Amino acid sequence: MSVRITDRAFDPAAEAAALSHGRTDIGAVVAFSGICRDSEDGEKIASLTLEHYPGMAEAEIERHVQEAEQRWPLLGVRVVHRVGRIEPGETIVFVACASKHRRAAFEAAEFLMDYLKTHAPFWKKVEAAGQTSWVDAKEKDDEAAARWVRDPKRDAAE
Repeated sequence: MSVRITDRAFDPAAEAAALSHGRTDIGAVVAFSGICRDSEDGEKIASLTLEHYPGMAEAEIERHVQEAEQRWPLLGVRVVHRVGRIEPGETIVFVACASKHRRAAFEAAEFLMDYLKTHAPFWKKVEAAGQTSWVDAKEKDDEAAARWVRDPKRDAAE
């Protein structure tokens, strides 16, 4: 399974190793681990809490994995995303893409992370200074994700 959502800690190195274990056709594995920081905009964070709709979130992420597999010559993809309470220093998300060549793996991993950051069906709360607040999407993340939107006219010309 290429997509997993879990409320338990996981080992990114083991996830990356499992993606390419026993494969000699893979020339590149690009992996990204997103880790909970201890502060945001100078404010100390006690924890993050991520919520999702089980089943819907996995299906939506899998749909984007399939898009990545159509856009780049990938030999494997793995996405693991935490939900529940996450403390600073813990891994929130892991994305790895395998390909024969590095460029496809880099671009596909970046595409998937931009999607996860902006459009994946997760809701995030931050606990800081004894208060809990919902986190809104950031404009810079939306701008990063916008570069992956396909333009049918441009695509036809290429």
